[in-house]
Amino acid sequence: MEVDTDVYRHVMGRLAQGVAVVTTTSAGHHHALTADSVTSVSLDPVLLLVCVETDARFHDAVIESGTFGVSVLAADQRATAVWFSTPGRPLPGQMARAPHTLTESGVPLLDGALSTLECSVRDVHPAGDHSIIVGEVRDARLGGDPRPALVHFRGQYSALP
Repeated sequence: MEVDTDVYRHVMGRLAQGVAVVTTTSAGHHHALTADSVTSVSLDPVLLLVCVETDARFHDAVIESGTFGVSVLAADQRATAVWFSTPGRPLPGQMARAPHTLTESGVPLLDGALSTLECSVRDVHPAGDHSIIVGEVRDARLGGDPRPALVHFRGQYSALP
């Protein structure tokens, strides 16, 4: 039985997801994408996963660099989520629209995020038109005052208190 991909997309759209910007630095450029497919995997060791489309320029960049960051977005960072999910945005200077700080390894993490993580790529698993990238968490930090979270539900961004 073949699943209708449009129906599948709508079904999965009813699963509310937190929104993050995933970043890396490769070949002298910062790369970033908006993701709602970031998931905790393990506490021992501390692992998370992110699913990345194989055609995205971020895909090869994160594998080449071996490191990436995750910035969990607050509801007031919606414009940032929209920017980093815009297809065809220019690579040079794309981070100029989002205040950020570079880690010691050169990974940009977004200022004002609810929380941030820095990871080393541990495994890459092909999965259809995406790769499941498993990262070993090297650093995890909570942001300042907790604010409403940005969530993705039914194809739209909204806030979760």
